[in-house]
Order: sequence, then C-alpha cells, then structure tokens
Amino acid sequence: MRDRQNIGMQPCRRSVLALLLVCLAAGLASGCVRARARTAPDPPSLDVPLPPPRLVEAAETTPPEPLTLPAEPARSTLPRPKTPPAPVQQTESSKPPEPPKAPEEPKESKPAAATTLRTTPTQQEGELERRTRGLLLEASSNLNRIDYGRLNPDAKGQYDSAKGFVRQAEDALRTQNLVFASYLADKAATLAAQLRGK
Repeated sequence: MRDRQNIGMQPCRRSVLALLLVCLAAGLASGCVRARARTAPDPPSLDVPLPPPRLVEAAETTPPEPLTLPAEPARSTLPRPKTPPAPVQQTESSKPPEPPKAPEEPKESKPAAATTLRTTPTQQEGELERRTRGLLLEASSNLNRIDYGRLNPDAKGQYDSAKGFVRQAEDALRTQNLVFASYLADKAATLAAQLRGK
C-alpha cells in the first residue's frame, strides 16, 4: 500500500521541486541585472543676455595746473675765513718729511668696572639672597640623605641634574645674579624633594 501512496506522491514532489528550481533561477536572474543609477536630466541652459555696450565719453576739461612750490627763502652766505698757505720750507736734503708720530697709548689701562644689571630693587636683594641660600641648603641636605647607589637610572639623572642646579645657583650668587640663582635653587630644591620622596 505504501508503494501506491509513494507513486501518487512522486509527481507532486517533482512539481514542487521544479517550482523551487524555477523560483531559484528567477531569483538568480534578477540579481544579474545591472543596477543603474538614476541621473537627473541636464537642466536647461540659461540664456544670459550680453552686457550693455560701454560708452566712455571723453571729458572736455582742461587738466589742472601743476602746483608750484613756494619760493625758497634767500640764503645768506657768510664768507669763509681764508687761511694763508703754509710756508714752504727749503731744506738742504731732498728727503721727504717724516710722517707725524701717533700719540702713545697708555700701556696698562684698567678695564672699566662691569656694571651689573639689577632686575630687583635693592631692598629686595637681601631677602631674595636669603631665600635662595635657604633653598640651596634645603636641596643640599635632601640630596645628602639620598643613597645614590640605590637609585634607578632615571632617578640618577634627576639627582645629577639637581646637583648641577645647586652648583650653577652658587656660581650665580657669587656673580650677584640673584634672579637666576633663585630660579636654579628653586629647581634644585624641587628635584631633591621629589627624589627624597621616592
């Protein structure tokens, strides 16, 4: 009995399979069609009228007269004093006269005292110098408490920089460059405090 049922179902299966194949072919065929972008039609060209003719009429006016400069005031010329010609001296020898000697320069001249440019008022100099020396003392004491051998390479570079700032600040203090010395001492103290905190 099953064979009879299968025989009746076979044509139905074939038709369903054929229908599926037709649908698949139609779907594939529609994908092969090229898609074309829609383009807007070209707008009509504008008819721009020609510019009107330019007529330039020559003006029949006379050019203005050139301006004249005011008359220069009369100069008074003073007569120059006349110098008598130098008397010619007759010498027995015919050798040319010696050129005049240049004035002697002093052999040892003291250099002019160097004036320092003061950027701070004199009242604040003492205070600035005390503050700078305090910062240098603080930086030096912090640096002396640090074990250089235990520092990593980056920290060693900072340590060396702080020591260099201390030396430069002391040199600047000796030359009375207080502003620069204060700046360097501040940098040295900041680096030393950071290193001590590590």
